[in-house]
Amino acid sequence: MTSELAARLLQWYAENARSLPWRGHPDPYAVLVSEFMLQQTQVDTVIPYFNAWMERFPDAASLAAAPVGDVLRQWEGLGYYSRARNLHAAAGQICARFGGQVPAEVSQLESLPGIGPYTARAVASIAFGADELALDGNIRRVLSRLADMALPARSKEGKAALTAFGRQHLPGGKAGDFNQALMDLGATLCTPRQPACGRCPLAEHCAAHALGVEEARPVLPPRKTVPHYIVTAAILQRDGLILLAQRKPDGLLGGMWEFPGGKQQPDETLADCLARELQEELGVEAAIGAPFGVYRHAYTHFKVTLHAFFCTLMQGEPQPLDAAQLRWVQPAELRDFAMGKIDRQIAENLLAQLKER
Repeated sequence: MTSELAARLLQWYAENARSLPWRGHPDPYAVLVSEFMLQQTQVDTVIPYFNAWMERFPDAASLAAAPVGDVLRQWEGLGYYSRARNLHAAAGQICARFGGQVPAEVSQLESLPGIGPYTARAVASIAFGADELALDGNIRRVLSRLADMALPARSKEGKAALTAFGRQHLPGGKAGDFNQALMDLGATLCTPRQPACGRCPLAEHCAAHALGVEEARPVLPPRKTVPHYIVTAAILQRDGLILLAQRKPDGLLGGMWEFPGGKQQPDETLADCLARELQEELGVEAAIGAPFGVYRHAYTHFKVTLHAFFCTLMQGEPQPLDAAQLRWVQPAELRDFAMGKIDRQIAENLLAQLKER
């Protein structure tokens, strides 16, 4: 039996569902790709990447067969690049273990790289109609308000309470629509700040709204101070070529290409920092030349201000002492290498400057 809350939610969803390219897609692989991309990325940002991805890698077999460098280049701009590496690895296992077809069982989905409880249940419910409740940020917020839950939403106890409450209303055979309806409600009306309770189809069922505490739900931990790092990078040129370094596969931006450099230490000038980093990373001595711009970017847990400089090799041949590999490349080849946002900005600015000469 469908609860009145679920019935109202599904009716609202039937009339107001967002039109998204992965919804109603006949291939579970498309749903899997969308869920990987939507981890910590807004829907509007994901849509063009999803469409381009499905043209380049239309199924698990084509993705599994692609070099990881091509996968990272296709993902470039979405950030959180471990998702791309995990999706690539998951495609390999889907082909090796499941005949190239995305598995339907939650336990099988969770056995794949990069798939946790939420993604497994979202794929199982949306792509295969399984009666599973998926808890993402939007759904946690909506359910926390409906139940007026005072427990921290991300705590073990909070997740258990939200799951129990959500499953009370989960309509049999319609879990995919129920989950997506909660996602849409959280994205459009039941927003973190100033929720549009006056237009919400579930306002009469919302305990937090009845008490006027909707903006106090969900209960979240206090925000941590975000550290800010000063970083330097070198544009090393020789015989018309430019030196790129590939980051090691583990860690932030693993497998991506960059202009070599690193983090400034206390009481260190920018020039001293970059000279030290080039010695430690490449085993070379270099003269630090003219500045090539200041670049800023905010990651999830820290912020970076990067100072780029033209540099000249003075002694030694660059070696990948703290990188997966090095490559001297033609300027026109810079666009062939997957890079993070800042390094891509440097590369594009460098190409523009070289074109003007």
